[in-house]
Amino acid sequence: MRQFLSVLLVLTLAGHLRAEQPAKPAVKPAPSQDELIKKLAKDLTGVKLVGRFTVTGKDDMTPKEEEYTITSAMKLDEPDLWLLKARVKYGKTDGTFPIPLEIKWAGDTPVITLTNLEIPGLGTFSSRVVIYEGRYAGTWQHGDVGGHLFGVLKRDNANKDEADKPAEPK
Repeated sequence: MRQFLSVLLVLTLAGHLRAEQPAKPAVKPAPSQDELIKKLAKDLTGVKLVGRFTVTGKDDMTPKEEEYTITSAMKLDEPDLWLLKARVKYGKTDGTFPIPLEIKWAGDTPVITLTNLEIPGLGTFSSRVVIYEGRYAGTWQHGDVGGHLFGVLKRDNANKDEADKPAEPK
């Protein structure tokens, strides 16, 4: 009888514990591709990518400062094709260039892909850059020289009117 009461007590307690567990939160539905595209266009318009880069193969791999200003980002009609207008300061060059590039998606995460794009007066560039939650990270190549890059997206005050939501990291 004592064993029966022990089993009954254990089953009763187990039932109570199961009943008192909190309900699982509802899973938020994944954003549609159109929603992702609109968000990316907004996040990349009027921002500065402020961070650091390295040069692979150098004895000194200390990251150096970098900054890129994107004045606008627009999805074009062709699949994965975007037009970014970016201010480039490189050597004696300081100008805004329209840069056509592909942006692929890894789930909800955009990956900027640039393959052997020649920018007049600057040279040929390739890169893969992931954008996520106000940050960027990736690789770059300029001729025989390449490395890594990483940083944050900051709303460019000069272009504040172009996008009303800050792109600061969460």
